Amino acid sequence: MATNAIREQKEKQVEEIKALLSSAKSFVLVNYSGLTVAQDTELRTEYRKNNVKYHVFKNRLLKIALNELGYTQFDDALNGPTAIALGIEDIAAPAKVAATKAAAFKKMELKCGMIMDDKLFLDKDGCKVLATLPAKEVLIAQLLGMLQAPIASFARAIDAIAQKQA
Repeated sequence: MATNAIREQKEKQVEEIKALLSSAKSFVLVNYSGLTVAQDTELRTEYRKNNVKYHVFKNRLLKIALNELGYTQFDDALNGPTAIALGIEDIAAPAKVAATKAAAFKKMELKCGMIMDDKLFLDKDGCKVLATLPAKEVLIAQLLGMLQAPIASFARAIDAIAQKQA
């Protein structure tokens, strides 16, 4: 009877993990071994500030949840101490915080991740590239600046012609 209760509890946890993964825009897996309590607290605080959910699940349960969702490329990464950081609003936030803190703490390392909308698997290097991308607002501002530049140049040219003829 006790084993059935434990099995049901684990199945419930797998469903909760699947719900978290389904609601996320992206996630990264990190190896957190060697972090002190103070460093872990600092990491969790930084994740909260960036609206990133950070959890430590049993590797086996996380693997089952990922496999049930059709993501088998994470099986090799689910060895050793593994935590998952899920980006709810910003795709790059989990990777940015993890990369920043991994550089600061030296003990923590990025394993891999995924951009959920595109179902794009990211290896360690892919996560580092994602971490270096500017924020969405900055990219939009850069795009608008590039779109506006030709119009501004055209307006200056027309104004120069008008000034010359006057």
